[in-house]
Amino acid sequence: MITAGLTTSFKEQFLLGQQDLETDVLKIALYTADAVLGPGTTVYTATEEISGTGYVAGGEVLLNVTVSQGNGVVYASFDDPTWIASTFTTRGALIYNSTKANKSIAVINFGSNQTTLSQNFQIQLPTNSPETALIRII
Repeated sequence: MITAGLTTSFKEQFLLGQQDLETDVLKIALYTADAVLGPGTTVYTATEEISGTGYVAGGEVLLNVTVSQGNGVVYASFDDPTWIASTFTTRGALIYNSTKANKSIAVINFGSNQTTLSQNFQIQLPTNSPETALIRII
């Protein structure tokens, strides 16, 4: 089962200053519906990670990561990740920090299986704002 949200370990590491989202390399990996991911996930795992054309184990690097604040909220934003000319089925994703021993940050559940057949697959993330950004500290 994939349970969406920030991971508990990330929240603790963020408060301790152990992760720097603007300078560390963040990645996003894709998973099957059989993956067990959620608040208790502490690091990237290859268990139930998808495979298919256009996908490389470990996922994609998140580009243009910035940390901002507004309305009393600190939030991170980045470009929508895209897998080019891909063929696979995925149910969710894990954002993790590859610079910091692959420590987890957030889990995404797509709500249903998403299948692509020889086409681009792009995760369209919520608008990067204090109210809707995927990674927010309220």
